[in-house]
Amino acid sequence: MDLFNFSTISSTQEDPVCVLWGCELTGGAKKFVFEVHNDLLEHQLFVKTICLGAEAKDELHVVEVEAKITQNDRPVPIASLRPSVLPMVSFYGLELMPPVTFNLRSGEGPVYISGQHLVLDLDVGEEAEEEESLGPVNSSLC
Repeated sequence: MDLFNFSTISSTQEDPVCVLWGCELTGGAKKFVFEVHNDLLEHQLFVKTICLGAEAKDELHVVEVEAKITQNDRPVPIASLRPSVLPMVSFYGLELMPPVTFNLRSGEGPVYISGQHLVLDLDVGEEAEEEESLGPVNSSLC
């Protein structure tokens, strides 16, 4: 769970808040749910890496995700890892909207998932779009 207190973000906050996020999946904890409170802010989760721990057995570890991006209620595999072949995978542009459920479908782990949790004020995002239509603005999210 995130340790950052997002309730401290005021409605006048213009910059997005981007914090490091991570979880661990193991044989004893094969599921992790990334949820946020209904705080009228837009939350996005960018998955950056999925890697095996040093003590992972040389077996296939399959990680799947259930999120709003999937058209059906079935989980979608996003990584198949094996220590001797592919111990880590990096992603570019894997953006998920909460709630997101990560499942360790096969293997005993440990599997570490890391990424960035981005929080945007919806009103500020709309104002930024209006400003962009008026002229170029230099900004960086994360």
